[in-house]
Formats: sequence, C-alpha cells, structure tokens
Amino acid sequence: MKSSIFKNKGIKTFFDFFARVAISSIFISAIPGKITGFEKTVEYVSSKGIPDPIASILLVGAIICLTLGSGFFIFGGNQKIGSAFLLLFLIPTTIIFHVFPFHQRAVLMNLGLIGGLLITALREPE
Repeated sequence: MKSSIFKNKGIKTFFDFFARVAISSIFISAIPGKITGFEKTVEYVSSKGIPDPIASILLVGAIICLTLGSGFFIFGGNQKIGSAFLLLFLIPTTIIFHVFPFHQRAVLMNLGLIGGLLITALREPE
C-alpha cells in the first residue's frame, strides 16, 4: 500500500527541498574553514604528495565546486548541475584523503553522499 502523503505535490516539493538542504549541509559547513584556513589546508593537501602550487589551485577549485555545487543543488532549477559540481569535489577528495590510508567510516559516509548525488544527477524531472 502506497502512502498518500507523498502524492501531495506541496509535501513532495517540501521534502525534496529539505533533502537537498540536508545533503548540502555537509558541503556548506566545509566552505568557511577552507577559506579562513586556506594556508593550513594547502599544507594538509600538500602532505598527501601534491605539490604546493597545485594544492593551492585544487583548493580554490574545491571552494568553487562546494559553493556553486551547493547553490545549484539547493536553489537551481536543475539540481543536476549542482550534483555534478559536488561530485567533482567529493570523488577525488574521497580517493585522495580517505582511501590511502583507508578510513572506512569516512569512505562509507562519502559513498552515501555520492549515492545521493548520483540519484539526483540521474533522475528525470517530473
């Protein structure tokens, strides 16, 4: 038996918006620290074997992906663009920082986020 609560367009729209805000919250919360602690973050990225000049460029790219991705994902008419930006940030970040050495909890949480973003990126508009 299907629940009739999700047949109501207003409720469905609200939950869709709420879900996008919930998923984006982890990305939005990371932006201020990356900006205010830019040099420390570059040092951390460099500690993973990435040269300083490239680490700085990658960090600027990460901030742009997080900002645009979260904005498009939450407020954009087409959330697929936001999903793409957030995936562009999340997939390499997971590999670089959590696969070698393997941090199981972080990898699994990021896989959950990647799954949610992929669902959004692949779903057809109604």
